[in-house]
Amino acid sequence: MIIINSSVITATEILNDYAVIVNGDTIEKLIPMSEVDTEDYDKVINAKGGYVTAGFIDIHSDYIEGIIAPRPTTIMDFNIGIKESERILSSHGITTMFHSLSIYKEDLFGHKPVRQPDNVDKLIHAIHRTHTEKHLIRHRMHARFELDSLEMIGTVKEHIKENRIHLLSFMDHTPGQGQYRDIENYRHTMKGYKDLSDEEINEQIEFKKELSRLSVEEMEEMSELARSKGIAVASHDDDATEKIDFNETLQTTISEFPITMEVAKYAHSKGMFTLAGAPNIMLGGSHSGNLNAKDAIMEGCISILCSDYYPAAMLHSVFKLHREADYPLVDAFKLITLNPAEAVKMDDEIGSIEPGKKADLNIIRLFDDYPTITECIVNGKVVSQYHYRID
Repeated sequence: MIIINSSVITATEILNDYAVIVNGDTIEKLIPMSEVDTEDYDKVINAKGGYVTAGFIDIHSDYIEGIIAPRPTTIMDFNIGIKESERILSSHGITTMFHSLSIYKEDLFGHKPVRQPDNVDKLIHAIHRTHTEKHLIRHRMHARFELDSLEMIGTVKEHIKENRIHLLSFMDHTPGQGQYRDIENYRHTMKGYKDLSDEEINEQIEFKKELSRLSVEEMEEMSELARSKGIAVASHDDDATEKIDFNETLQTTISEFPITMEVAKYAHSKGMFTLAGAPNIMLGGSHSGNLNAKDAIMEGCISILCSDYYPAAMLHSVFKLHREADYPLVDAFKLITLNPAEAVKMDDEIGSIEPGKKADLNIIRLFDDYPTITECIVNGKVVSQYHYRID
């Protein structure tokens, strides 16, 4: 297969008027259009002047939860949910998805039945089965372990040992620190999910604060087990440089959603991958009043964007950065391709357009400044196509 008439965005430059040759599931080479003879190929895709990029790699998204549990009291079929989600994700250029499932003792927000332990376990197994069944994109499992989920330690360890988990993060949603260091923000968030009085919210805050949590030794043991299986370990909502120092002792390599610019810069200076949500870019700031992702990217201390909860944000945030902040497209696309691939140790196969790597590719065209994935290709096969029409 050959993709012609394109601007190829590699990890270092944009190659205008180039073609990408795919042999089987692998990128074979890049050549100037002046050297192309389309008669030599079984399949020809005309990019019509659009961009060709590596497939997007989303290492933090709970989007699958909304697909499977579209209403507070509804649970849809898990296998159908996964298949429906990948059709949507591929339309947004996401070729590798780390489904980020929260492992709670108790979800105080109580709005997602899919987060109940038995449903989480069921979904982990369903994601794992995609590796041996027909599927469109690469599905991976990101286990977000709440520190008070002591009863789930054995289950998570077993999943790690059986290769069902591909990224492990530690998170703590105790009011008064991290994402909810502002108690009033926590109250506001709680009221958005439940019709609670201030007294009832105070009771839940105290309940959460009094829960037992993983010991340092238990965190070290779980982190060591993950790393022994080649799994990266992440921290979540770091709100102080001291937390970065502690995370270093766990050999954490990813800082998800650092709360302040100071913490993001410190984590970056320590060699950690730093992650922010792409919706933050689209909204012009954090919906929780925390770090502004665009400002942090311009300061050079955010290295990865994830969709978090809105898959379309991956593509649109890149072009918004380029259009409004004059951020180089090559660097913007690395935020959703090569950098996350490196963070989860998959950059030997995916994350950039290079000969020998898997042919995970997106063809992107601009329609009145609206970027659209016209073709999404995974392992050398077109898995989705979208072409706008006027008539």
